[in-house]
Amino acid sequence: MTRPTFPKRAVITGGMPYGEKQLHFGHIGGVFVQADIFARFLRCRLGEDNVIFVSGTDCYGAGVVLGYEKAVEGGFAGTIHDFVRRNHDLQKATMDAYGISLNLYAASALDNAGEIHAALSTEVFNQLVRSGHMSLSSAVQFYDEERGVFLNGRQVRGRCPIQGCKSDIAYADECSLGHQYDPSQLIAPISVLSGQAPVQREVKNWYFDLPAYTDHVGTLLAGWEGDPLARDVLTRVVREFMRKPSIFVKRELLDEIAAIPAMPTYETIAEEGKVSAELIFADLATREVAVELLSAKSIRYRTGKTLVPLRISGNLEWGVPVPPTEEADDLTFWVWPESLWAPISFTQTVLGEDGDWRDWWASPDARVYQFIGEDNIYFYAIAQGGLWSALGGLPATTVVPNHHLLYGKSKASSSGEIKPPSADELLEHYTPEQLRMHFFNASLGDKSVSFEPLSVMNPDSTAFDPVLNEGNLLTNVFNRLVRSAFYTLQKLGDSVYPDGAVSADTVTRATDTIITYENHMANLRFDRIFDLLNIYLRDANKDWSVRSKSEDAEEIRQLLRDTFHVIRTAAALLWPVAPQGCEMIAEHLGAPVTLWDWEHIFRPLDQLLSEGHEFKFLEPRVDFFVGKRKE
Repeated sequence: MTRPTFPKRAVITGGMPYGEKQLHFGHIGGVFVQADIFARFLRCRLGEDNVIFVSGTDCYGAGVVLGYEKAVEGGFAGTIHDFVRRNHDLQKATMDAYGISLNLYAASALDNAGEIHAALSTEVFNQLVRSGHMSLSSAVQFYDEERGVFLNGRQVRGRCPIQGCKSDIAYADECSLGHQYDPSQLIAPISVLSGQAPVQREVKNWYFDLPAYTDHVGTLLAGWEGDPLARDVLTRVVREFMRKPSIFVKRELLDEIAAIPAMPTYETIAEEGKVSAELIFADLATREVAVELLSAKSIRYRTGKTLVPLRISGNLEWGVPVPPTEEADDLTFWVWPESLWAPISFTQTVLGEDGDWRDWWASPDARVYQFIGEDNIYFYAIAQGGLWSALGGLPATTVVPNHHLLYGKSKASSSGEIKPPSADELLEHYTPEQLRMHFFNASLGDKSVSFEPLSVMNPDSTAFDPVLNEGNLLTNVFNRLVRSAFYTLQKLGDSVYPDGAVSADTVTRATDTIITYENHMANLRFDRIFDLLNIYLRDANKDWSVRSKSEDAEEIRQLLRDTFHVIRTAAALLWPVAPQGCEMIAEHLGAPVTLWDWEHIFRPLDQLLSEGHEFKFLEPRVDFFVGKRKE
């Protein structure tokens, strides 16, 4: 089997949680566990100094302001900085509890990382202006007349105007699935502050001409379609936005629309059996003329997905300041584009004054892997693709979108009707390694997956908890094999590794498993790794069950050599997933750190240990992997 190639250096990022909340199970299970497993593997494969794993709290945005206002109403006495710092500290503590091995979990508004982020934001703005594709344009913004304030982002809710959108929540100019639209197109808008329908007033903001980069995004799409790492959901979503500007109307209105004076030229797609027809226009400007004409005639319509100008700024006071110009001097960055370059700021924070983020984000020797939820593909693939091109041709990152991790059968959201359990609450019922194993095996690259923690959803049930299924490989199968090998060796009268060679069949099986594992990691197919290791360890247990019955002392010694090679191999391959238990195995083996180093991954223990090496004594009834619920 051919071994895969890897970059010399790698950056891994996880989508940034919002600063108004603690982490729920979707943050950890849907993004960060997979990102951490891959980061740990790459540290072993490339060397620890060649991998940077960063993320952080997304401190800005209307959602944070709303969260702060609610906290103040509930008795919180600090500033908005205090509010964000409290949540950031809670988020970081949760990451630590799950063993998420970030080089830096920063915050876009706090400390040195916040200062670097503000400075980089200024650089980005100036570069975008120099690109010739930034403009200060007037647009309508919602205004709450009862409260006397402009409404930003999540302070307005309605229904998404994009045809076919299934989002249950839509905000001022984007829905929860990432669709972009003009605020005037939001259906049935309501102010979350007063509960009243807001009016629209004109404001000026900076916009990035994303449609000007249509060809560039098309080139990126072609590359992703030929890249085995690009998941189907990534290419499907990007392809949907590469369509020409269009409008969907009821078929019965086609004749009335055709009779409108000065209606721009359009192509009509009206398929039999469908209620709506699609009108396709040459460009956005032409579609906007059509929209105005339809609105004047009170004809209802919905717009199709396409590339639209990306808003860069807003007038929310809580935000990174946009560099002042003669035309506008009181704007802040809209949180979405600003959060795209935040991981670059965090990378620079890790490197310090002597390092340069470009050596990691712009070098042909390096690769950036960004683990996100599928709802954010528009920003991380399409918007970021255009921005990166405008910022001097930064290469595209490897976007790793996961489908939804459902709570039971439904999508859970802290801002929706179905409230998810917090990540901390899950740790009251399961160990971090049980949860890591369960999330590790979720096929989120292919489909949305149901998460059904029986201990949380039905704590009185005596049925088997599906969350424990994958953890059973650790707490039962692997644990039993390791204990059996140690206790048998100790029964021979000492804990000295038995001299002699590992059998050829055992070496071959381990080698094949390692290379297959390496290929699955390279392709980000974590669920296949679970299946691989499940078979490998269960076969080793069966082998032990048969051969340990022998009364031949030399055969038992050979069994121990073979089994410790399996243990050594499995511990190295499982360490990215279950580091605590595997490190305990390494401690009892007395093995050096080279146990995890892929430069030595194929070497048996006798080549890593000194002659006559003695293992640490394993006390009776000691487990390397434990669980909180009876299995």
